[in-house]
Amino acid sequence: MRYLVKQKLFTFRDSFYIKSEFGQDIFQVKGQMFSIGNKLYLCDMYGEELIYIEQKLFKFLPAYELYRGEGLTAKVQKEFSFFKPKFNIDSVMGNFTLEGDWFDYNFSIKRNGYTVATISKQMFSFSDTYMVDVDDNEDQPFIMALVIVIDQVLHDNSNN
Repeated sequence: MRYLVKQKLFTFRDSFYIKSEFGQDIFQVKGQMFSIGNKLYLCDMYGEELIYIEQKLFKFLPAYELYRGEGLTAKVQKEFSFFKPKFNIDSVMGNFTLEGDWFDYNFSIKRNGYTVATISKQMFSFSDTYMVDVDDNEDQPFIMALVIVIDQVLHDNSNN
């Protein structure tokens, strides 16, 4: 399935909407106001929480944890690399890797060496906007949560 992920402008907290390629609202992401570190909620369009995303503080490289309910679903850790961003994702659904290109515009998510999603950042937009193609057999909310983590890491990186 193909998604459009767009960060909302002019908000006091992180906020995204995720639409299908046909413009149908699928998910929404809301950040917690006045929190230390990023804390975000990926919800369906009825406001039902699907995944909670929390930044782990005091790490040398950015790290996040994803939760479903009370259970830890995945740990996302940015790896040290010189030219291309790379992330290791240890999850209950298996181990994933996420690699980007030199300019942080194109990414692929792989499980066991097979590409399960591709992410392309739109170059000329006022807010962070991504086109995401996800294999139909994959956990769609989980992949969308990973896209949000990528944006948070790159956004924090560009502000430092």
